[in-house]
Amino acid sequence: MRRAALRLSALGKGQVTPGRGLTQGPQNPKKQGIFHIHEACSPIHVNHVRDKLREIVGASTNWRDHVKAMEERKLLHSFLAKSQDGLPPRRMKDSYIEVLLPLGSEPELREKYLTVQNTVRFGRILEDLDSLGVLICYMHNKIHSAKMSPLSIVTALVDKIDMCKKSLSPEQDIKFSGHVSWVGKTSMEVKMQMFQLHGDEFCPVLDATFVMVARDSENKGPAFVNPLIPESPEEEELFRQGELNKGRRIAFSSTSLLKMAPSAEERTTIHEMFLSTLDPKTISFRSRVLPPNAVWMENSKLKSLEICHPQERNIFNRIFGGFLMRKAYELAWATACSFGGSRPFVVAVDDIMFQKPVEVGSLLFLSSQVCFTQNNYIQVRVHSEVASLQEKEHTTTNVFHFTFMSEKEVPLVFPKTYGESMLYLDGQRHFNSMSGPATLRKDYLVEP
Repeated sequence: MRRAALRLSALGKGQVTPGRGLTQGPQNPKKQGIFHIHEACSPIHVNHVRDKLREIVGASTNWRDHVKAMEERKLLHSFLAKSQDGLPPRRMKDSYIEVLLPLGSEPELREKYLTVQNTVRFGRILEDLDSLGVLICYMHNKIHSAKMSPLSIVTALVDKIDMCKKSLSPEQDIKFSGHVSWVGKTSMEVKMQMFQLHGDEFCPVLDATFVMVARDSENKGPAFVNPLIPESPEEEELFRQGELNKGRRIAFSSTSLLKMAPSAEERTTIHEMFLSTLDPKTISFRSRVLPPNAVWMENSKLKSLEICHPQERNIFNRIFGGFLMRKAYELAWATACSFGGSRPFVVAVDDIMFQKPVEVGSLLFLSSQVCFTQNNYIQVRVHSEVASLQEKEHTTTNVFHFTFMSEKEVPLVFPKTYGESMLYLDGQRHFNSMSGPATLRKDYLVEP
């Protein structure tokens, strides 16, 4: 799952493409694909993104009125295209948006984003990215003759979020930017970047790729989206990369350990780990002992429960995807912190699939587990499932993958069962998707 992608650069000088994970040393912009937006645009205040989304969808800010608001959306069915051919093509710059998070110039915003260590909460950043991705897609599919959009656009997948070699200060303004980079018939890929003010220029902090899908006005079935026309060689390369990303996701899904047996190399890895845990005194397959500086995988778990209140709903009155990501990230961070014995740094977020919406009123169960470690790295998997207050049956909604880096070398994690061995291999696969080693620096700190 190696991912070479072109990056969006629109906010000043020296903005180079981040690699997978925290990168070491200077990067050469001549070797990177850079996409420039030549037309200036005024940034939207981060607090206005959700307001704009409610405006576009016609959603009510009052929970008591949400049923009526959703009923009114049924009238928008007539605006839905019968085929993609009937929709006008759009350019990448048609969906380009900049959003300002003025932590420096508006200190009253700071507390919401502040950690006890005086850094920026990464979980809040995940929420902002999710809202921005949806708004970008609505801009791509804007219908000028209709006040409200007939589309219900939702997050299908967080393909990847890669951290650059920049720290996050709670006292400097942050700017997000993004645009649609690839379009299928009912799905869109969105490229987003985050920058923070250093001196007189915005420098890159992270790079994100989300996949969004369009549904009908009642969010019951797929809907067509406007086609995308690349206007330059750089844009054509971005679009081509989107096609490659789609193919990679299909290939990765087809080789999932839930569908196919591990490779010969992976089987050897697991067998060697198993042999290293056998007690040499008994020479028995049933007697297991941990090697030095190792932890059983079953002892690396943390769990949490959330009651899904209306306050956390999105514009379609399901639980906001950004909220789910924040809660999963915070639990993963706590797991990595407890396991490694020091404050961890997030390196990458990978392959978050939104399998099922979470209804308001649900019980949200989150289970976090260290599934792979190497040197200073900790790979954490968070499994999310829901149950209604009336039913006891649990349904999986999401699986989250986070890569952290600890200040010191961490213990090895060892599986005991076959199921844990598959989790270990899956964690190893996600970890190996990083393009290169990261350098541990305290000023790269990104916390919950």
